[in-house]
Amino acid sequence: MNYKQSKTLLLFSVLTLVSCNFYQSVVAKPPQQQNLQTTPSVVPTQRNTSNSETPLTYKIETYDSQAMGASRTYGVSLPPGYEQNPKQRYPVIFLLHGGHGNPSDWFIQNKGQALKTVEQLYTTGKLPPSIIITPDGNDKRGSSPYRDPEYIDGPNGKVSTAVGDELVKVVQSRYRTINNPDFWAIGGLSSGGWGAINVGLHNLDRFSILFSHSGYFNDKSGPANSPIFYIKTIPIQAQKRLKIYLDSGTSDIDELKEAERFSKVLNQLKIYNSFREFPGSHTWQYWRKHLADSLTFVGEQFRASETANMADKTLSINHKKMLKIIKNP
Repeated sequence: MNYKQSKTLLLFSVLTLVSCNFYQSVVAKPPQQQNLQTTPSVVPTQRNTSNSETPLTYKIETYDSQAMGASRTYGVSLPPGYEQNPKQRYPVIFLLHGGHGNPSDWFIQNKGQALKTVEQLYTTGKLPPSIIITPDGNDKRGSSPYRDPEYIDGPNGKVSTAVGDELVKVVQSRYRTINNPDFWAIGGLSSGGWGAINVGLHNLDRFSILFSHSGYFNDKSGPANSPIFYIKTIPIQAQKRLKIYLDSGTSDIDELKEAERFSKVLNQLKIYNSFREFPGSHTWQYWRKHLADSLTFVGEQFRASETANMADKTLSINHKKMLKIIKNP
């Protein structure tokens, strides 16, 4: 072996070793141990808010839905600094309402008060600034206290497609989103908790983070819309990409059992999940309080995905350098 060949082989070995060690050091750490301060941020950094700054607001917007054959509404809250940072793109979080609900439920004072929770999480750095979307989950029958909305593609409308695909495209066209499913989360409460998991599993190219408060996972419409069964049918690679959060109140007996059973299935499939139970029941008081828990989980996954993406970019740069050295030793 001559000198040039020896030098090339040595450089190849060193760069490969460095690349491998970098990747392992980033990906192997759990989300709470990752340090993102040394690399440029894809996810926007949180901005501390004070009482003197303008609080978060929301709007109700409309769009024409081909899936539902009618005009549909959704609520939207843009992150602080959105207008002042025209080149910044943001993660997206869908929040689904439950039975007898509408897109404003998660925002209004006597129900979700979500913006108060979101502001606190921005301030503490537990959630990166995100675009919050509250879809209309009602089917063609409309809202009723006597039935839950059907978050499926069924006889009363293609709600799963309208929320999980069509509205995603509308949001991507109207706002500066990070168009990568690792930075899109969907969650909800009660029937919206089931709906979020069901819509998410039927739109795996849109969402990789799913969360449910007091949801159920075995729907009367059948296995295709029952996450506890349907999740077993999705590809292994898609299962590996999923991150799922579940919680239920200890007085919410049926929903608590549903979440326990679903979490066991997720563990059997080795799908990353967090199942928690808290004191409380099927009330807005419970959902208001524990929205912070699910969104903290979401924030951790956004940061973990950012770290993994940074690692991939660094590996790519190192490989390009290595190839250049091999070509010109």
